Amino acid sequence: MRVLVVGSGAREHALCLALARDPAVRTIVCAPGNAGTVRLAEPRTVDVTDPEAIADLADAVDADLVVIGPEGPLVAGAADAVRRRGRAVFGPSAAAAQLEGSKAFAKDVMVAAGVPTAGHWVCASQSEVDAALDAVAPPYVVKDDGLAAGKGVVVTDDRTEAQEHAAACLRKVGGRVVIEEHLAGPEVSLFAITDGTTVLPLEPAQDFKRVGDGDTGPNTGGMGAYSPLPWAPPDLVEQVEREVLRPTVEEMARRGAPFAGLLYAGLALTASGPKVIEFNARFGDPETQVVLARLDTPLAGLLHKAATGALAGVSLEWSADAAVTVVMAAGGYPGRPQTGQSIDGIAEAESVVGVDVLHAGTRLQDGRVLTDGGRVLSVTAVAADLAAARSAAYDAVSSISFPGAQWRRDIALAAAEDRVALP
Repeated sequence: MRVLVVGSGAREHALCLALARDPAVRTIVCAPGNAGTVRLAEPRTVDVTDPEAIADLADAVDADLVVIGPEGPLVAGAADAVRRRGRAVFGPSAAAAQLEGSKAFAKDVMVAAGVPTAGHWVCASQSEVDAALDAVAPPYVVKDDGLAAGKGVVVTDDRTEAQEHAAACLRKVGGRVVIEEHLAGPEVSLFAITDGTTVLPLEPAQDFKRVGDGDTGPNTGGMGAYSPLPWAPPDLVEQVEREVLRPTVEEMARRGAPFAGLLYAGLALTASGPKVIEFNARFGDPETQVVLARLDTPLAGLLHKAATGALAGVSLEWSADAAVTVVMAAGGYPGRPQTGQSIDGIAEAESVVGVDVLHAGTRLQDGRVLTDGGRVLSVTAVAADLAAARSAAYDAVSSISFPGAQWRRDIALAAAEDRVALP
């Protein structure tokens, strides 16, 4: 099987790594890729904002399967363009990807499907924002309706900050903002692979959105993750499949926009049960790094079955090991990251047993690996339990250096120390 992976982050590196482990895969192409994916996949240049360019590349490399990583191309219709060429593609249509492309649309689907979620107000003016803020108690949850690279959400006790974020969202062309009730409880990411009918939940993970230890500082695209969740209720996956995933897939089919691809439910485990914070329409980053590290089922065959409506009867096999990923970010992230810095110590980090260094914001220049984005590396370790995986990941992180490097020191710490409390 020849597989084309579209994207350039650590998520795509994790996908390439898992695909390379599948004996059915003969060739992997990654476009545009990064300094890490070139070790596994043939690099190609592509404009990821252009659906027809992605479809042209799929034809040029004669791909048997196309896996689209980022949300931007999916919302723009890349999967539709590839399907029109008669090729198998893992990723939802533009219509289905609106589950991520519009927070307001996702809320409408949840309400129609009876999916538990926070109360919400969709606002198109500052006066509507003010009225919504009057209706909720802090902390205020303010979300940009559209795509914002994981940084469109502000959760704050400061009403002025909430108003300012809402105003920035409203200034965009067609800008809308969603105000939500705050959901209290540990957050969980649960992915499901679906062909539009059959739904296969993956193992849950937890990620860390804020840049600083102790969940301080601004939101980021994600600073680390771990799986499994030893503190989670034993029936969590079954409950979320029954109450969230299947009703959503059925509602999308009812609307004539079947969702086939990766449905990502971001959940809060509240005192009254799991509630959806948000949906995404693709593998999450950095959760993918730990979830795929534990998946024993060959990935290419699984994604191909999802892309061709053949998931019925498929079951998944998982490693009993734990996985932890620690994101090393550039100085200045999540504001203005410093780029062009030389990275040292990657080989030493990868010599730690159970560790893979997955590249994100990197590029090659004259044989050197340089920083080229906000989140630079995802250092991922697999070991017998969370404590051992944390130890290996942080041992590897300590071997890597580049000017301004920053990372959280508390990824998976509370879980490893059995300090995560359910409300």
